[in-house]
Amino acid sequence: MAEIPNSHFTTLQGAYDVETMDATLRVRRYDPDTGRSRFDTFTVTIPVTASVLDALDAVKDQHDGTLSYRKSCRMAVCGSCGMRIDGGAALACKTPMRKFVEAGHTITVSPMGNLPVIKDLVVDMAPFWQKIRAVKPYLDTKGDDSPDTEWRVTPQDAELIHKESLCILCGCCVSECNSMESDPDFLGPAALAKAYRFVGDARDQDTRERLRDLNGAHGIWDCTRCYFCNQRCPKHVDPRDAIAKLGAESFKEGFTRDEGARHAKVFVDSTFKGGYLRETELVPKTIGPVNAVKDIPFALQLARAGKVPNPLSPHKAKDNDEVKRLWKLLEKEAKEQPRRATAKRPEAVQGD
Repeated sequence: MAEIPNSHFTTLQGAYDVETMDATLRVRRYDPDTGRSRFDTFTVTIPVTASVLDALDAVKDQHDGTLSYRKSCRMAVCGSCGMRIDGGAALACKTPMRKFVEAGHTITVSPMGNLPVIKDLVVDMAPFWQKIRAVKPYLDTKGDDSPDTEWRVTPQDAELIHKESLCILCGCCVSECNSMESDPDFLGPAALAKAYRFVGDARDQDTRERLRDLNGAHGIWDCTRCYFCNQRCPKHVDPRDAIAKLGAESFKEGFTRDEGARHAKVFVDSTFKGGYLRETELVPKTIGPVNAVKDIPFALQLARAGKVPNPLSPHKAKDNDEVKRLWKLLEKEAKEQPRRATAKRPEAVQGD
C-alpha cells in the first residue's frame, strides 16, 4: 500500500487499508496580480475511489497550497465545485479519477467558461446571480403572501416543474452556453430554467408578466438550441427543454411578435405544408420583407455558392402525407400532456 503524504486522506489511510493510484492533472492557473495564465502539471497519490476534487485537494496538500478552487458538500448537492474537465463543465466531486488513470490519460482542469476568472479555478458568479435575480425566482401570489393555510398543489402540477426544481445553481450549463459566448447579455440556460420553474408553478399568479419579460431582448428566443446545457447539467434539469416549454407557453399567451417566435412558427408551417423547410420563405417571414430586401446582396452570395434553393421550384417531400400525419400525432400528444392547473387558494381548502 502506497503512502499518501501530507494529505487529508492520511487519517483514512491510517484507519483502513486504502488502495491507491498515481494520477496526473494539468491545471490551468491564473494570477490576478499579473493577469497571466499558465498550465501546471501535477502527479499525486490518491485512493482509487478519489474524485477530481479529491485529486485537487491532494495537489493543494502535496504540491502547491496556493491552488484556488471552490468546494463545499462533496456530494454533488451544493454546486460549488463546477469547473471544466477536459474542456467540458462538470462537478469535480462527481467526476471519478479512476477512469482517467486506467486509460493513461492526463486530464486538463480549467475554470468554467462565460464567467470572469478571479484566480485559478475560481470564477466570479456575480453575473450568474444577477441573471437569476432578473427572472424573479420567487412565487408571486398577487397579495396572498401570508395565507392562513398552505396552498394545495396536486402531484400532477408538482410533476410539471419537478426537473426544473432539481437545479443546484452550479453554473455548468452557463459555462458551455454558445449563446452567452456570443451575447453576454443573454439570460442563459440556468436563469431560463429557473424562470420556467415559476411559470409552470400552479401557485404563481404572474405568468403573463413573466412571459412578456422573457420574450424581450436577450430572452428565450436567443437560444441557439445547441443542447450543450442539457449535456452538461449534472442534475439532468435539461435547461433547453425548459426554454422550449417557455416558448410553448409564450405562444399560448399570444407572444408571437419576436423574430425568434416568428422563425419557429414559419418553420413549423413550412414543414407541415410541404414536408420540407423552404428557406426562401423562412427569412422574409421571420425578419420581415424590408429587412429581407436589405439582405439581398448576402442572399446572392449564398446563391452563387449553391447555398440557396431555387425559389421558383420549391421542393416538396415525397412522403408529405407521412409528415403531416406525424405533425398531427405530435399535436394530439401535446393536447394529452398534463397542463398546469390553478392551485387551490388557501381559503378554498380550509374546510377540507
